[in-house]
Amino acid sequence: MAQGVLICGWVLRAFAVLYLLALVIFLVGTFGLFGQTRDPLSGVFLVPLGWPWNRFVDLAPQSTWPWLAALAPLVNIGLLALLCRWARN
Repeated sequence: MAQGVLICGWVLRAFAVLYLLALVIFLVGTFGLFGQTRDPLSGVFLVPLGWPWNRFVDLAPQSTWPWLAALAPLVNIGLLALLCRWARN
């Protein structure tokens, strides 16, 4: 049981770090920060991290799509955190 909880915590941390990296790439590419050119595909790394929740983004107004897609991985992080907490108990 302790082994599974340990693995769950590492998976959660790894997912969170990958999300933060993808979010930084998205922000740098979207706003052209640090002298980078604006890139419309900068959010591509957020897509697999947000599955399946980013499939519902198109239900919102189009102006919010990039931001909702950027926040979709937070749902998965929250679910992983709940599963880890449940595994500990």
